Amino acid sequence: MRLTRRLSTVAALVLGFALAMMGATPAQAAGPAYVALGDSYSSGNGAGDYIDSSGDCHRSNNAYPSLWAEANAPSSFDFVACSGAVTSDVTGSQVSALDSSTGLVSITIGGNDAGFADVMTTCVISSDSGCLNRIATARDFVNSTLPARLDSVYNAIKANAPNAHVVVLGYPRFYTEPSGICLGLSQTKRQAINDAADLLNSVISSRAAAHGFTYGDVAAAFDGHELCSGDDWLHDLALPVWEAYHPTALGHSGGYHPVLSAND
Repeated sequence: MRLTRRLSTVAALVLGFALAMMGATPAQAAGPAYVALGDSYSSGNGAGDYIDSSGDCHRSNNAYPSLWAEANAPSSFDFVACSGAVTSDVTGSQVSALDSSTGLVSITIGGNDAGFADVMTTCVISSDSGCLNRIATARDFVNSTLPARLDSVYNAIKANAPNAHVVVLGYPRFYTEPSGICLGLSQTKRQAINDAADLLNSVISSRAAAHGFTYGDVAAAFDGHELCSGDDWLHDLALPVWEAYHPTALGHSGGYHPVLSAND
C-alpha cells in the first residue's frame, strides 16, 4: 500500500513536470544591441509623445527606433538621433554611441545637409520660379557634395561598429500623384519637391550600397499616404512649425517601422 502511494506520488510529480514543460515557452532571446542615429526623421519629430530628456532633439516614443526596440527587446538601445542633425553631427558626436558590440544601426541623414527646411520654406512663401530655383540649388548640392558627406558618415559607422548590420533609411515623397485638388503649393512646386526627394533617395541608396549597407525604401511604404492623399502620414503646415513636413505617429508605425523590420 505504501509502495503504491509512493509510486502514485512519483507519477503525479512526473506528469506535472511533463505538463509544465509542454506548456512552457522559451524566454524571448534578446535582440542585437541597437543604436539609432540620424536626423528628425529618425528622432520622431512630428510623432508626438516626446521624451522629456531629449530636449530639442524631439525624440519620440512613437518613432520607429522606439517601436523597433519595444518589439525586439534588444540587449541595449541607444537612441541618439536628433532633430536638425546633419552629417557632421553624426560623425562628430552620434557615432560615439557605437562599438564592436553594436549589432544593428539605423539612420536617416542627408536631408538637412541638402537644405530641406529652407527648400520647404522658400516653396511655401515664394513663386513657382523662386521655389524651382531653390530646388535646383539643392539638387546641385545632392549631386556634387552630398555623396562625399554620406561616405564620411558611413565610413565612421563601419569603423566604430565593425560587426553591425546597418540599415540606411530614405525619405518619403511629400505629395501624392496625381494630387488633384490640393490646397497650398502649386502642382509645379509639388512635382519639383517630389523629384528632388527621388534624387536624394537615389544618392543615399547608391552610397549605402557602396558601403555594403542595406537601404530601406520608405517612399514605397508611404505610397498612398503622402500629403493630399486623404490618408496622410505626414504633417502639412503645422503648429508647432518644427513638426511640419515630418511623419506623424502613423508614418512611423505604418511606414518607417515596417521597413526597418523588413531589413533588420
